[in-house]
Amino acid sequence: MFQLDFRDRRPLHQQIKDQVKKLIITGVLQPDEQIPSVRELAQMLAVNPNTIQRAYKELEGEGYIYSIRSKGNFVARRDLAAPNPRREELLRGLERTVAELMYLQEPLENLIEIIRAIYKKGGLSG
Repeated sequence: MFQLDFRDRRPLHQQIKDQVKKLIITGVLQPDEQIPSVRELAQMLAVNPNTIQRAYKELEGEGYIYSIRSKGNFVARRDLAAPNPRREELLRGLERTVAELMYLQEPLENLIEIIRAIYKKGGLSG
């Protein structure tokens, strides 16, 4: 389920974080499902538990997981009404990207079609 690429320039905690996110976004991991413990995943990937802890802490800060003391880490439910700092950050990034594409005279119809294709595909690829 998890694999690290030691030739990848991204830090190990970032690779782990990205993989957990992808599993959540694509529905492989469901809301309230428990994810591997820090110790389990550290042993599985042969990395320092602090690396896993850092990835999990960042995922929790972004609202992807939550932790219950002495029980573990779980996939968070999506609550669209609750403020989500990660969602706000992504929307600001999207705004900047669209503004730049407008400057480069990218037609609105192309942008809408790209977004529709991503939604149709169901999210992340690769």
